[in-house]
Amino acid sequence: MISIQSLMSANPYENEPGFENATQDEDKKMQKLYVAKIRHETLRISVIERLEHYLGINYRSGAAALKPVIVKEETDSDEYSFEPFKEKCKLRFLWYYDSYLQSINRESRKHKDKENFTNMPFEGPGNEMTGFFNYTELMHRLTVIKKELDKETESWVQQGMEAVAKERSIAVNLRRQFETATESIGELGDGNLDLGLVGKNPFLWEILIFGRGENLEGGIFKVHMYISPNFPAELPRVRVVTPIFHHRVSPSGQLCYLIGYKDVENLTKHVEAIITAIEDEHPAYDPRTIVNPEASKLYWGLPEERKQYNKKLQGSAEKSLDYV
Repeated sequence: MISIQSLMSANPYENEPGFENATQDEDKKMQKLYVAKIRHETLRISVIERLEHYLGINYRSGAAALKPVIVKEETDSDEYSFEPFKEKCKLRFLWYYDSYLQSINRESRKHKDKENFTNMPFEGPGNEMTGFFNYTELMHRLTVIKKELDKETESWVQQGMEAVAKERSIAVNLRRQFETATESIGELGDGNLDLGLVGKNPFLWEILIFGRGENLEGGIFKVHMYISPNFPAELPRVRVVTPIFHHRVSPSGQLCYLIGYKDVENLTKHVEAIITAIEDEHPAYDPRTIVNPEASKLYWGLPEERKQYNKKLQGSAEKSLDYV
C-alpha cells in the first residue's frame, strides 16, 4: 500500500525509471501532457465506466452519444447481490460529482475534443496510453450517471413504502430505529434538532437543524436521509435540502459524513455523524471530505480566506429562513 501511495503523486512522470530528475524544458512540457491524459483517462475509466457498469448504462459513442441506452439487469430474485465497493463507489460519486464537473470544465478549455494524447519518451508498443481527449462526451456521460443515481435514490422511497405495506423486517427495523433515535434527540442536539419521517415513511428521515455557533446561528437547515431497502449493505444517502455554502456539502446538496464500521447499522449514530459534519467548527483535515471545491479552498486556506468562508456560511444561515 505504501508503494502504491508513493506513485500517486502530482507528477507521475518522475516515477518512471530514468526520469526521476528530468528538469529540462521539454521534460516540464511532457510532465503536464502526461498528467493531462492520465486525468482524462482516470475520469473515463475509473469513474465513468465503472459507474456505468454498476448502473447498467450501455453508452454508445458516435451518433448515439447523446442518447445513452439504459439497460436494466433482469433477475429472477428480489434478493440483493453484494459486490464489494459497489455502493461505496456510488456514494462517493455523489460526493465528488461537482468536483468532477469542475475538473472537466477546466480541462476542456485546455484540450479540444479529438486532440490526440501525446506519447511519452518512455512509452512503447504494449506499454503506452493512446487515445484522444473528449471532454464533451465525458461531461454528458457524467450527467447521465448523476441522473440515474438520483432516480435510484428516489426509488428507495417507493420501495420503502412497499416494504412497509408488506410488513417486511427491514421496515420494522427502521421504524424501531427511528423511535430509538427520537428518544435520544435531547442528547443528540440539546434541543436544536427535530427528527421526523417524510410521509410517515421510515425509509426517508427528515432532520431539522436549528443553527447554533458563530456561523450557523439563526439558521434552520432541512436534511433528508434516504435509506435503502438493502440497508446496511447500502449506506444512507444524505441531501441538505436547504441551500448552504459548507465545505462538507457539495454544491448539489450531497452531504459527506463519515461513520465508523462498528456504527454502520445504528442509524442514531448516522444522525450524530450528520450533525457533527455540519456543526463541527474545528474538524481535522481529511481529503475524503473535500466535496465542495470552492468552500474547501476557502475553509482550509489563509486566515483571510477563512473569513470569506465564514461570511458565506453566515449568509446561508440568514437566507435559510426563506426555505422553511
